[in-house]
Amino acid sequence: MSVQTRTRIKMCGFTREADVEAAVQAGADAIGFVLYPPSPRSVSTERAAELATRLPAFVTPVLLFVNETAEQVRAACAAVPGALLQFHGDETPEYCAELSRLTGRPHLKAARIPLQEAARFDLLKFAQLHHKAQAILLDAHVEGFGGGGKAFNWSLLPPSVNAHLVLSGGLTPANVADGIRTLRPRARSLAVDVSSGIEAGKGLKDADKIRQFVDAVRAADNDAC
Repeated sequence: MSVQTRTRIKMCGFTREADVEAAVQAGADAIGFVLYPPSPRSVSTERAAELATRLPAFVTPVLLFVNETAEQVRAACAAVPGALLQFHGDETPEYCAELSRLTGRPHLKAARIPLQEAARFDLLKFAQLHHKAQAILLDAHVEGFGGGGKAFNWSLLPPSVNAHLVLSGGLTPANVADGIRTLRPRARSLAVDVSSGIEAGKGLKDADKIRQFVDAVRAADNDAC
């Protein structure tokens, strides 16, 4: 497998130590913690910090925020060393860039893609506006924030996007390979992000599904070699 075809894997919405350890053992590259109280997968900053201590070197913690205050983002960064920032709300490009500057942490910005009208979402413009983001995370636009386990029509996105992309929203072990095959040719690099697709219940991960998801991603990578 070449470096160019290795799809990075982020898993999100962790609340338990055993689930974090299962994801690390399976080969996840990044572990996400939701710091958005309305979410059923939300944890406190203190709990995220506890769970992040389970991560070995080279597995990255990611802190997910939705329209959070700058003070809270900075406090969370202080509590979780080395974490990336994921902005999943209505944050402006200026806000995201300024928080990255103040905290010294790279950030991801979520693009909320309409389920029925993905072709009408101007991803090229969005990526240009958020050009300081380390990557653009593609999620389904449903009521509230987060993809709600729904997948948008990946094939309707532009044929070429000059950005690093993270495919999210409704991914499972059964469909992630199709997502990778569809999006990889369109992106500078591709990663995937999964939450509900590896769960036994909201915020409760399933170790078998975690392994199946990683196996499916690696199989897709091998097919591309």
